[in-house]
Amino acid sequence: MIGAWSRRGRRWLGGLLGLLLCPLAGAEPQRPLVMLIETSALMPQARIEGDRVVEGLHLDLGQALGRRLGREVQARPVPRKRLAEALQRGEGDLLCDYQSDWLPGAFAWSKPFIPDQALLVTAATAPPLPSLTALAGQPVGTVRGYVYPEMADALRAGFVRDDAPDAVVNLQKLELGRVKHALTGRRVLEYQQRIGRFHLALHPPLVVSEVLAQCALSPSSPVGLVALNAAIQGLVADGELNRLFAKYR
Repeated sequence: MIGAWSRRGRRWLGGLLGLLLCPLAGAEPQRPLVMLIETSALMPQARIEGDRVVEGLHLDLGQALGRRLGREVQARPVPRKRLAEALQRGEGDLLCDYQSDWLPGAFAWSKPFIPDQALLVTAATAPPLPSLTALAGQPVGTVRGYVYPEMADALRAGFVRDDAPDAVVNLQKLELGRVKHALTGRRVLEYQQRIGRFHLALHPPLVVSEVLAQCALSPSSPVGLVALNAAIQGLVADGELNRLFAKYR
């Protein structure tokens, strides 16, 4: 009798453990978070091949946040003009490295945490600029579609743009001598120098503005703002965010 009860007890205990360890019947696994990345992004932000984001800071950042949120993250390239619409319609859950005044829409915005600087760089063969106002009337390399409010405020009609299709071509124009000055992000400049694509000697750059960018959440995102900010705080506190940036400097 005792042996029979022991066997029955073991079977009962094994069944209970199975229920505890197995997912509940009918429970659906958490769907991946979809991170939107603009199709015009360049390294170190992203490298896109066809409809796939292959590498880059945005992908690394999304995956790091996903690990802390306990979710897989899938990256989806979207044209810049469609980002707000796609996020609003729930075609993506998350968009990072933006600011609220850059993207209209009813989105929840994370705490600011992604640093970058807008720089004015001048070829060493040209006279150095003591200030932004000394640039008045001189062509400056810019990127088509981007606004530079600090330059417009400082120079007004004296802000003479020489647009390039993207940030890398803008630096190439500077290196080829087509312009003597260019506006660029520090991340782009340091990455191009690190991979050996930009060799031009420069004067010390002038810092035009400093940015702490954010992440935006779609209204239909399954992750809430409190959870996202907690994941961001963890990235910052344990140094993982700095390690991600160091990878591309």
